[in-house]
Amino acid sequence: MSTRLIAMSWAAAALLRGAAAASAASSAAFVVPSAVGRRSIGAAGAAAATTVAAARRSSAPRYPTLGSGLRMVGSETTAAGASLTDEEREELEAAVKAKGDEIRALKDGGAEKAEVAPLVEELLALKAKLDPDSVKPKKETKKQPQQQKKQKKQNNQQQNKKKQSDDAESDFITPRSEDYSRWYNDIIRVAGLAEQSPVRGCMVIKPWGMSLWDVVRTDLDARIKDHGAENAYFPLLIPKSFLSKEAEHVDGFAKECAVVTHHRLTADPSGEKGLIADPEAELEDPLIIRPTSETMIWNMFKKWIVSHRDLPLKVNQWANVMRWEMRTRPFLRTSEFLWQEGHTAHATAESAVDDARSMLHRYASLCEDLLAMPVVRGVKSPSERFAGAEDTFTIEALMQNGWALQSGTSHFLGQSFGKAFDVTFQDETGAQRDVWGTSWGVSTRLLGALIMTHSDDAGLVLPPKVAPVQVVVVPIPPKKNDEEGRRAMNESLDDLVADLKGAGLRVKVDDRDYVRNGAKYFEWERKGVPLRVEIGPRDVSGGVCIFKYRAGKDGKESVELGNAAAAAVEGLDDMQVRLFEAAKERLAAGVTLGATYEEMRDALTNDEASGYPGAGLYLVPWKCDAENEDKIKEECKATIRCYPLDANEAGMAEGKKCFYSGEPATHMALFGRAF
Repeated sequence: MSTRLIAMSWAAAALLRGAAAASAASSAAFVVPSAVGRRSIGAAGAAAATTVAAARRSSAPRYPTLGSGLRMVGSETTAAGASLTDEEREELEAAVKAKGDEIRALKDGGAEKAEVAPLVEELLALKAKLDPDSVKPKKETKKQPQQQKKQKKQNNQQQNKKKQSDDAESDFITPRSEDYSRWYNDIIRVAGLAEQSPVRGCMVIKPWGMSLWDVVRTDLDARIKDHGAENAYFPLLIPKSFLSKEAEHVDGFAKECAVVTHHRLTADPSGEKGLIADPEAELEDPLIIRPTSETMIWNMFKKWIVSHRDLPLKVNQWANVMRWEMRTRPFLRTSEFLWQEGHTAHATAESAVDDARSMLHRYASLCEDLLAMPVVRGVKSPSERFAGAEDTFTIEALMQNGWALQSGTSHFLGQSFGKAFDVTFQDETGAQRDVWGTSWGVSTRLLGALIMTHSDDAGLVLPPKVAPVQVVVVPIPPKKNDEEGRRAMNESLDDLVADLKGAGLRVKVDDRDYVRNGAKYFEWERKGVPLRVEIGPRDVSGGVCIFKYRAGKDGKESVELGNAAAAAVEGLDDMQVRLFEAAKERLAAGVTLGATYEEMRDALTNDEASGYPGAGLYLVPWKCDAENEDKIKEECKATIRCYPLDANEAGMAEGKKCFYSGEPATHMALFGRAF
């Protein structure tokens, strides 16, 4: 309805009630005060209806005339205040006071904002009637930059949550060639290995992922015990004062430490924050959640070591550790992770170095024998050493995208921790000597290396030796009324499973009757089970079963039931070898020899983790120089992964010039991008 028509209808109503000032209705644009507020009549006809209804509900006296409540928009003079009689003014002032008292009473009683808001609008309308200039229209305020930034962050978080939710429900695997990083995350999701937790930077390892770690842990634990170490357990919490005793060590971990400062919680007295740290429960010596256990264990070594007869002392711990991370990747880099850490004390430096090298080779054998993953054995440059170590030995693996992954380390600690914690022993002559130390460890990062070494665009690929389930048997049931066929099927299935288990294989029978066979095949392929065996009524009649390997062989093959176990063992051994050889060839092809610095720089500058297959690694002559090492890292993001033991022990660097400085080389260095 137009402004003119509405104004005229109000004027007509006023004349019928005997009101005066009908001439005000001829104005082109008006503002009508009401019990709800001032609205432009031209906005909508509904506004006028709302005004009338609200005025009738109001406890304040009715407005005497329409004309006395109209104001010319844009006019400098206001008719409202000037046309009111003393009696009308007194009535309005009384109404304003009454409405204000009503609002205050509601607020004092704890009324919600939404409940009070309509009354506030009525109060403003009354004040506008009394003096229209006293109530000005609200201006739309612009959001401050900080508010806009916060709103944008919230929107992004909501979008990310939706995206993560969509991904979590998807069976799609991004091809490696499209986005290698996303492919990696997709493999973890569809294989059911792990997922994000409510705690930032920490993951939940699901049963399939944990069963993989169990296999690795069982195999490695035997190797550690064969090395002469015994398992023990040490506290999760370490006094901050312990870390301060070894200067380099504390500098290396200070930025990654999570700190416990109070020993209890209490309710917030104001009630605004729920539970808070009790101010009266602050610890005198804050506790660090274990980033590594050197300081705690060397504190105990002081009590355990007295004589040369107590050496060497070797202990190992299976535990979780916390190292605060801002950017995380499942298994590769998380704030909390699982690992083993070995710690040893020795009477001589030679004994300690031999121990560190020996564990390095045991880690390499674990990767090559169990995980079918070839590695480069080497020593870190001084810039890349473990904090507080004199030497750090490492195994480096090459992923399918050409990036390196540090997969295990062992450290020759010298006497730094022994001196920091005053650990000495009495030698054969009765003299007091400082002990020499080592530490070594691998973590669940090995599972990330395993995933990226062998898996393909169809899902996870597991070498048979590390697979929690090496053979999954999928029986195809006979028809419902075929009892004779069912008995024959069950007998053959039981014999087959018994033979496979008797051959030392880890076997699972998937006899879920609520899942289609095709869905079962799809699921176990994505989980990376090395061998699927199908057996149905026709197979039983023919005395055969059907083999389908996850990798290494294409298509299916028919195998006699009586020979199935032997064939499975042979086929799985062959698959293990094939996977290792393929990874070994990839490593050899992925290391470039004789490149200039400019060639490496150009290749690695834009070599991102999402790329596939990537530029790979570069073995080059190098003069050890921390400053130049930092420059290269800044220029092309490449780091020295290690000085390979075999290349340097063979003297490959002799007579060569550093590929960066042109000075005589001291080492052959392996450069590359790394996770």
